[in-house]
Amino acid sequence: MRAFILDRYGSKVALRLGEVDEPELRDDEVLVQVHAASVNLLDSKIRSGEFKLILPYRIPLILGHDVAGVVVRVGACVKDFKPGDEVFARPADFRIGTFAERIAVQEKDLALKPKKLTMVEAAALPLVGLTAWQALVEIGQLKQGQRVFIQAGSGGVGTFAIQLAKHLGAHVATTTSSANVDLVRALGADVIVDYKKEDFEAKLHDYDLVLHSQDGKALDKSLRVLRAGGRLVSISGPPDPDFANAIGAPWFVKLFMRLLSAGVRRNARSLGTTFSFLFMKASGDQLRELAALIDAGRLCPVIDKVFPFQSTNEALAYVETGRAKGKVVIQLA
Repeated sequence: MRAFILDRYGSKVALRLGEVDEPELRDDEVLVQVHAASVNLLDSKIRSGEFKLILPYRIPLILGHDVAGVVVRVGACVKDFKPGDEVFARPADFRIGTFAERIAVQEKDLALKPKKLTMVEAAALPLVGLTAWQALVEIGQLKQGQRVFIQAGSGGVGTFAIQLAKHLGAHVATTTSSANVDLVRALGADVIVDYKKEDFEAKLHDYDLVLHSQDGKALDKSLRVLRAGGRLVSISGPPDPDFANAIGAPWFVKLFMRLLSAGVRRNARSLGTTFSFLFMKASGDQLRELAALIDAGRLCPVIDKVFPFQSTNEALAYVETGRAKGKVVIQLA
């Protein structure tokens, strides 16, 4: 089968289109014919080697963290899926590889595709949908009437997180450029800060929750917009000791992460707030929750561009510009 292969780490390394063996199917896995796969900044960071401590992949490697497609074959222990089912997933870490014609996905990470979505639309959902769910619902425990600040509202995670927060009944603030104000307002943002003209710290106060996705300077400022007892969930780092323990990191990696996050954790404590690092995990159960909300008309993915499979490198380069409004998807079928 055809796949885009990473032969060596490097920020400017192009993925190589080549032929690889079809994945061997384990008893708990489902073989999926890939119809569409979205491109995430995570793919770029893995390619550059930035995440080698967290995700020590072996090279050569097939990248790709989102998939929508059709079940071809199921393993001997699979009970909930059959050939012909239309499905979507964010494969688990160390089982990624959606920039290919077929991928084997663990049954527990898979869900039936929302009926209302096309394959391209469904492929845009898993990583950002799970990130938003785990940040706002699982860790943030966002409640009706609470105030949440979601950074980068026009990005892949931001466009989905705004919708989910509004569904939960929250008051939502976000940052974006003036060109994207109408987009984030249509998604439900109540307060919009033009980051090119305004300082969000001067405008936002006493928020219950912050979904942080920007740099360290924005992280320090974001802690100060929280009320006492508020929580910041960061998807851009630094990783903390809880995360190191969760992934079973070796002692020297745990020590490194503890030191890396020591300053922000100390700062959070001094302000009476809480800092948490989130590295999203695969979950078929949570995808089913999101699919139900989509089919009920409560949520929808936002797609910027669709590239053909042969233009996967171009799609990755476009994501790296940081200008995408919503998601970028590659289409195979």
